[in-house]
Amino acid sequence: MNNFDLAVIGSGIGGSLISLMNKDKNLVLFEKDKNLGGTASTFKRFGNYFNTAATTFVGYEDNNIIKDIFDSVGFIPDIKESSCAYRTIINGKTIDRKRDFEDFLDSLNSVFYHKNNRYFWQTLKDIDERFWGLKDIYFAKHSLNSYFKTLKTIETLFKEYKFLMFKTANSFIKDILGDISKEYEDFIDAQLQITLQSTSKNIPLLSFAIALSYPFHKVFYPNGGMGKLFDDMLKDINLKRNEEIKFIKKEKNSYRLISLKDEYIASKVVLNIPVFECSNIFLDEDIKNYYKKFSFYDQSAFVIYLKIDSKEDFLNHYQIILKDIIPNTVSKSFFVSFSSKDDKKLSQNGYSVTISCHSKAIVWSEMSKIEYENKKEFTKNYILEEFLRNFQNIKKDDIKIEFCATSKTFKRYINRFNCGSSPLNLNNILKIPSCTTPFKNLYNIGDSVFAGQGWSGVALGVKVLNSNLI
Repeated sequence: MNNFDLAVIGSGIGGSLISLMNKDKNLVLFEKDKNLGGTASTFKRFGNYFNTAATTFVGYEDNNIIKDIFDSVGFIPDIKESSCAYRTIINGKTIDRKRDFEDFLDSLNSVFYHKNNRYFWQTLKDIDERFWGLKDIYFAKHSLNSYFKTLKTIETLFKEYKFLMFKTANSFIKDILGDISKEYEDFIDAQLQITLQSTSKNIPLLSFAIALSYPFHKVFYPNGGMGKLFDDMLKDINLKRNEEIKFIKKEKNSYRLISLKDEYIASKVVLNIPVFECSNIFLDEDIKNYYKKFSFYDQSAFVIYLKIDSKEDFLNHYQIILKDIIPNTVSKSFFVSFSSKDDKKLSQNGYSVTISCHSKAIVWSEMSKIEYENKKEFTKNYILEEFLRNFQNIKKDDIKIEFCATSKTFKRYINRFNCGSSPLNLNNILKIPSCTTPFKNLYNIGDSVFAGQGWSGVALGVKVLNSNLI
């Protein structure tokens, strides 16, 4: 029998980071697919490499949780800083989301001038900086002491932000900017789609500020694709690729993990799979019932992958905002990521391009096969037409490879329909699942539990979880 102190299931951002932080323990990491990273993986098709969905690496800077984790284990990522987080194109006008505040403000005012722009965006930036400067952020619900520590975190947030904790994003916009143009509103909401899959009408000011401020941090391009970042992180980890854990059975002081290849015993288990899908993996009714209380978050992505033969120079990232919602999606915008010209792996036969936008997850699984294929092709062609209209230095003939993915595709390859979960706010702070569970030595990590989405958000949850593993 294979016995381990810690078993991690899933090599997404959360699973990989918690494995990296515990690499000196008797640990095993399971990954269903051959590629590491989940929605942030890199895969090979038609002889070329493509980033699956997530394409930006954020947070590797002093006093940021990502760099703190990497430094603590001596890991140096193979990355290079992007000159611009991304360029937004809306109705032919461009706004560069640069890290330098004055550069960004100049670019913003050239398109959406407002006398209160400086105060509005500086306030968001300050809220974000103050949040990441807080120490001992904690969120767990497995014991009376964990509730006490969680309430201390809420108290800390109240002390730091005072009345701003009760403010909604929408009311903040109204108070500071007033009745802005529909284009300016679309510009704000499109950026929220990147990180929160939400709009300003549905989130608190704190989440709003953190989501809109990520371009004020250093944004990096991972050389060789996002997947290489995970390969490098996990090179010294006991890793089981292409091995899906089908069932878990709780035993007296451990957990029995069962795959199609073997069985394993682990003292502690960390699940890096969506929390609302965990009930399917357990044989114990009490654990099944615990996970069944968490609602499915019906957001996913529609992604197009291109290989483009072009000598032109491009930024790594763009956001295209349209006037109308893209057919079969919930978004008016799509995010475009180009591989770096000098990336010998991704750009070997031209640019590797990932285009993504958000859609409902379940809708694709409820279509008939014919309807599914027709709508998939229609949505792809609609986005490509808008892509070519906004990149006039790229011609249709320059696109040598094109294919796309829906939530059904992601379920097949990375074993998840959805992306993320509900944004944290005062109404749901005690309802959102934490990394800890009521069951001893059973934990969750990733973007469907505290603390958030993206590298820094998931890493915050990893830091909290790791304090419970020690």
